[in-house]
Parts: sequence; structure tokens; C-alpha cells
Amino acid sequence: MATVMAKIAPSMLSSDFANLASEAEKMIKFGADWLHMDIMDGHFVPNLTIGAPVIEGLRKHTKAYLDCHLMVTNPLDYVEPLGNAGASGFTFHVEASKDNWQEIIEKVKAKGMRAGVALKPGTPIEEVYPLVDAKNPVDMVLVMTVEPGFVGQKFMPAMMDKVRALRKKYPALDIEVDGGLGSSTIDAAATAGANCIVAGSSVFGAPEPDQVISLLRKSAVESQQIC
Repeated sequence: MATVMAKIAPSMLSSDFANLASEAEKMIKFGADWLHMDIMDGHFVPNLTIGAPVIEGLRKHTKAYLDCHLMVTNPLDYVEPLGNAGASGFTFHVEASKDNWQEIIEKVKAKGMRAGVALKPGTPIEEVYPLVDAKNPVDMVLVMTVEPGFVGQKFMPAMMDKVRALRKKYPALDIEVDGGLGSSTIDAAATAGANCIVAGSSVFGAPEPDQVISLLRKSAVESQQIC
């Protein structure tokens, strides 16, 4: 774990969208490393959220790393628009890319973005191994710790088996977890090997978000020494 850095990524889906630029500025001021942007198409998941125009608008107000999580049926269609909009990371779902993941990775990197792959709770971890072992591999794996598409769900501890398996197999890989992360669940996730922590309600709903971000980072960093 010594070769990976802890990264705290507040989920902007839990922010005040009417004041997205100022919310982003606050999160960076409070110590966030990344801003997690959930992009849903209303098909792969029931909800419909944002797209490239919002990313482009936000990019004009921040230099922060925009960690885009694509919960969409056709991720390839989003590569060029998001790359042009200024997205930093492009994480697509393995369930939506069984036939063209190599092309997606290639085009994501060609647009200057980091490539990531996500998997739902019901998807076996083995399905992402080919994408990490590929000649042109993904840079990150996102293990969903809730069902994608809705905020405020409870953390699924059973998903930590996937994180442990990934960390054992890929010691230097960025491993992200998303869903139900907060003060009561961060230790389980970080000890299992996750170094990129997405947190929404626990950060934006806190009286002092900076303290929550600091706590998440402290746990992630300390747990690296245990792994």
C-alpha cells in the first residue's frame, strides 16, 4: 500500500447544484483531493443527473480533479464530450462495456483522462481483472459499496472482500469505494485496501465537512500502514 496515496473525493451529487461552483470551491478548501461527479443516463440506472455541459461549466471555475463516474449504457458515446469538457477521470461500468472496453480505455487516455472501471455489488470482482491486466490497462477500479443510482444508501460490508482481493493482486492500483462511506464505515474500507474514498451525505450533511474529510483521510492513511 506504500505506493498508493489516499484521495478523498466528496460526491457532488450531494451538494447544492444551484451553487455547484461555490460548493466545489468549499470542498477543495476543506481538503478534498478530487471532486466526484456522478453521471447517470436514466437507463443504466433509473436516475438522470448531469452530462458534459455541467462538467464544462464547472471546469471554468475550478482546476480540481473531476472524477467522473459514468453510470450509463453506452460509455463510449461520452468519451469525447467529457474529454472536451475538461473531465480528469472517466470511470465506466464493466457491465456496460463487455464488448468494447479496450476501445473505451484507448479513447479515454487519448483524450487525456485517466481510465477507471466500476462494478456493481452483484458483479464478481474477477470481471475487472482483464481490464487491469491489459496491455493498455485501467488506472483505477471503483468498487460500488451500494447499488449505483441513488444517494443515502447503507454501506455493504460484504463488498470489502472484493477490495481485499484487488489490493492483494494489485498492490499499486488505485482502488476507489463509493456508497455509504462515513465515520462508521471508513475503517472497514481503508483497512481492506481502498485508497480513494467517495463520500456524499456524510460530508455535505455534516455541520463541519472539513472535519469529516480530515477523518476520512486520517483513517485511509493510517490503514495503509496495516495492509
